[in-house]
Amino acid sequence: MPTTLDLAIDLIGRPSVTPEDAGCQPVLIARLAALGFRVERLRFGEVDNFWARFGDVGPLFAFAGHSDVVPPGPLERWRSPPFAPTVRDGVLYGRGAADMKGSLAAMVTACERFLAACPQPRGSIAFLVTSDEEGAAVEGTVKVVERLEARGEKMRWCLVGEPSCAKQLGDTIKNGRRGSLNGRLLWRGVQGHVAYPHLAQNPIHGVGSLLTALVDEVWDEGHAFFPPTSFQISNARSGTGAVNVIPGELELLFNFRFSPAVTVEQLQERVRLIVETCLLNEEIKTGQVFQYDLEWSLSGPPFFTPPGDLVAAARAAIRAETGLEPELSTGGGTSDGRFIAPTGAQVIEFGPLNATIHKIDECVLAGDLDRLSRIYEGILKRLLG
Repeated sequence: MPTTLDLAIDLIGRPSVTPEDAGCQPVLIARLAALGFRVERLRFGEVDNFWARFGDVGPLFAFAGHSDVVPPGPLERWRSPPFAPTVRDGVLYGRGAADMKGSLAAMVTACERFLAACPQPRGSIAFLVTSDEEGAAVEGTVKVVERLEARGEKMRWCLVGEPSCAKQLGDTIKNGRRGSLNGRLLWRGVQGHVAYPHLAQNPIHGVGSLLTALVDEVWDEGHAFFPPTSFQISNARSGTGAVNVIPGELELLFNFRFSPAVTVEQLQERVRLIVETCLLNEEIKTGQVFQYDLEWSLSGPPFFTPPGDLVAAARAAIRAETGLEPELSTGGGTSDGRFIAPTGAQVIEFGPLNATIHKIDECVLAGDLDRLSRIYEGILKRLLG
């Protein structure tokens, strides 16, 4: 039987830039079907997904992951081609090595060993795999979860294989994530000639106080298990490209990463009040009246899994393999756990080191993949063995 490293190399060699799967899921499906998993291929739009389940009774434990990867970036900057996985000095290099084809390989080999030793577990095991996590994330896990919910198929525990560790394998479990709220502000003035500013209203000049107010605002003080809410402007666009034209509008794109200490509605209302206050102040100061539009999109609410049987099983399995006592963390970005947690499942994320994810020369210690597989197997033993 191929090792975890062999399977990871096979997956990394397939250029599955989101939302492409590039043949990764058929490889996983073949291995799982050989173990007796019933597999449903679920294609939504241009996205490949599958749900595979072993067993019909008892509590359901699910592994969740994604077969897609982010684009590799400039190929000439890679020491070896991103989709030609290479092991150098005990390190596996390639796009997806850490995020998260190494985890997918470890999940499969963990199940192979667990079911060989325990062919009738005290519950069921499932896999939820998508090729739409790194992209729009609208035809992937969220759609599969909707299908499961519609037929009443519930996960009790879910382990998402995102790279969670900071300095060494086993040092961090993610047991929650902040929510992500996106905003678009269109600040409208009046276009004109730069030589006649009195006949125009420059939105770039008029937005300065608003930017300061938004950036300086303290949105909350955090939560018992979450850092304070953060606000970041990600894009600012204005101008026609000509040096002699005062632009007529300015577009700002921004993002909140927010904790349960504040709601989506509260953030939206506070932004609206700040914008309205700055508009009024600008009118008093300059006599100019600007208009605006605000649009919102929610990438996902925050979720949190308090310490319970899933966290305990993960901690014990990590401790047995590494000797470490993992930290529980809610930091970092979003994951597909945000679609699974609202179903009532306990959700954690655990995987390899995240130091090189999305970077040139993404990599993972080759030896960590078998260790990760044994940790996953240890979790299965503690929950279903």
